[in-house]
Amino acid sequence: MKTTLKIVLFIVAIGFIACDDKEDDKYADYLVAKPLTISKEEFKTGVAILPPKFIEESGKIYAYENYIFINDKYQGVHVIDNKNPEAPEKIAYIKIPGNVDISVKGNYLFADSLTDLVVLDISNITAIKEVNRLEGVLGSSIIWPMADFYEYDDVDSENEIVIGWETVSEPRLISEYEARFVGDIMLDAVTNSASVGQGGSLARFKIVEDYLYAVDSHTINVFDIVNLESPKTLESVFAGFDIETIFNRGDYLFLGSRSGMYIYDISSPSVPQFVSEFQHGTACDPVVVDDKYAYVTLRGGNSCGATESGLFVIDIQDIENPTLLKSYEMEEPYGLGLKDNLLFVCDGKAGLKVYDKTDVENLGMLNHFKDIVTFDVIPLENSLLMVGDDVLYQYQYQETSITLLSTFSLR
Repeated sequence: MKTTLKIVLFIVAIGFIACDDKEDDKYADYLVAKPLTISKEEFKTGVAILPPKFIEESGKIYAYENYIFINDKYQGVHVIDNKNPEAPEKIAYIKIPGNVDISVKGNYLFADSLTDLVVLDISNITAIKEVNRLEGVLGSSIIWPMADFYEYDDVDSENEIVIGWETVSEPRLISEYEARFVGDIMLDAVTNSASVGQGGSLARFKIVEDYLYAVDSHTINVFDIVNLESPKTLESVFAGFDIETIFNRGDYLFLGSRSGMYIYDISSPSVPQFVSEFQHGTACDPVVVDDKYAYVTLRGGNSCGATESGLFVIDIQDIENPTLLKSYEMEEPYGLGLKDNLLFVCDGKAGLKVYDKTDVENLGMLNHFKDIVTFDVIPLENSLLMVGDDVLYQYQYQETSITLLSTFSLR
């Protein structure tokens, strides 16, 4: 009797497993983009100066005098006192809903808050205060991530604002995936002598003398900041598509986009003029420049569309005809930077790579800091700042290389 019961239970169990297997065949793992929202009321009064806190998702990095500002993606900015680079200290958190970029000049910090430009007085770093807000003067900095599903049906557009996205992998019905565009409706896009700080290669904000240039996906937004507390909005310039970064060298702006590099002349600073472009396959694309060459990282195997990753060296000596000189394989590069003859490349999970660029057609690797996740760098006069995986790294320059000076957890 016991043997018969065991056989029956075994058959029933097999049946359940078979049913589960049959159900599993209906599902697959897909990328699901979920909106990050806040109320419209909170957004309007959202800028606040708060005590230091842990970082949720480290974004771009910015240096000004003895301070480091690190973006907490779509949330705000962490302020770090770096008077002692061997022991940096968190001193404040600036809550700015929808923030991605900042720039600083003469103790005034300019930050995006979705489509608003916010101005803060940081002359007293222990008593930072908002002094101005220009509403609706920026294009949206929110980039729709590449995903298989977008969960925006529950967004209350009457009372809520989307300030960003998070992407996760989840099992979904294959039939739902195949029918996902039937009747689909996209969510409306929400859209002088003073010292100037320094951002990394992933920056969308760039201050050049008395002008602030802020790029969105297709526009250069131009602001006259002679009066730092009261910027004037000037006519914006259409600059292409899928623009992601901005870099300045002399009288030129270099814009990195998902399809190439655009060069603009700012010898008449209020009206940037198109000069030339360099096209490449679709990929995420920051750029830095020296006197003769532009260095562009292309990151493949991701939402940007490319299949391969690499470092491109582009000859810009004929500024109207930039040409590819050499390319180097990379794994998943993000930001990069230049200091004298040193080239720094944040190669994602492959670590920080340091090259001698004396001969750009034969880059020589000087250092490779492995087993760290890297995102963006700022080469300062006396040290290198690098952020990645919620850690701030600082390096000391040596004669032909760099050595680690300190690490600082942002958590």
